[in-house]
Order: sequence, then structure tokens, then C-alpha cells
Amino acid sequence: MEGVIESFIALFVIMDPVGNLPIIMSLTKGMPAIEVKKNVDRSVFVAGVLLFVFLFFGLRIFQFFGININSFQIAGGIILLVIGMLYVFGSSLKYVKHHGSDLSVPIGTPLLTGPGVIMTTMILVNEHGTFATVVAALLTLLATWLILINYLKLYKILGEHWTNIISRVMGIILAAVAVEFITEGILNAAMPLL
Repeated sequence: MEGVIESFIALFVIMDPVGNLPIIMSLTKGMPAIEVKKNVDRSVFVAGVLLFVFLFFGLRIFQFFGININSFQIAGGIILLVIGMLYVFGSSLKYVKHHGSDLSVPIGTPLLTGPGVIMTTMILVNEHGTFATVVAALLTLLATWLILINYLKLYKILGEHWTNIISRVMGIILAAVAVEFITEGILNAAMPLL
């Protein structure tokens, strides 16, 4: 159970549906409610497909390319640390433009399931196993869908100020998760040498 909770926190923080509310709101501005719902459904589905592809096959892809999981964990931790710092300092990773009415790209990917989520998922499978990561991924996708489907209500309640604060707090948590990944990766890599 502890592995599920830790995995859920890590995935939810890096997916950051609350912090992404202002971007999603700007992308769907002026869109009818039914279209917004369709886009949220499609986006979470796309995010889920990508997440589960890497959850089940990511390690095999790494073996094929001869990449060591400890090296990946250290590199992934460093990247997550940078992303966390960008969240904390309020810097945007990417500017996304709305092209057409289907927003599964960019919302589904890279906004929800981007490199950070992919890396985190693969590291969590290695640390906590497939079952715990699958349960955590399903819970994260459900929580994300619930937040996005009700984003107008949430954004009205929170406002831009509190949305930014939540995003920055998420960034601090993400940075702490990243430090854990880096530390464990270094310790696991050094273990055979001791």
C-alpha cells in the first residue's frame, strides 16, 4: 500500500493537473461545454495510453538500447529536479498553441504525459513493482480527469493566485521526489562496488 501511495503522489505531482489549469483554460476558451468535455476525455485517454505503454514496455525498450536503470534513474531525477525548480520559480516549460478543435495533443501529451511522467513511471516500476504503479497510474488518471472535467469550477474557486501557489508547492514536492530518485540511483549504482 505504501508503494501505491508514494507512486500516486509522484505521478500526480509531475502530471500537475491543478497547475496546468490556466493553460487548459486558455486552450479551451470560447469552446462549447460539450466540446470541452470531449477534449478532456480524449486528452486523459491519450495521456493514459502513453503512460501505460511506458509502464509495461519501458524497461524492455531500455534493455533493447542497453540503458542501465540506475543511470536512467539518476538522469530522470536530475530532469525532474529541473522541472520542479521551474514550477517553483513560475517558469513555463512550453508555450502551447491551439490548432483545431482536438486538444488531445497538446493536453494529453506533452502537458499531462510528458517526459517527466514517462521517466517517473519507469522509475516507479523499478522501485515499487508493476502492480503498485498500475494502481497509482489509474488513480492519478482518475484524479486528473475529475479535476479537468470540473476545471472551470475549480479555477473560479482557486483563482489565478492560488492556482500558481499550488503549482509552486507541487514543484517543491517534485524537487524532493527528484532528490530521492537521484540518491537511490547513486546508491544502487554504487552497491556492486562496495
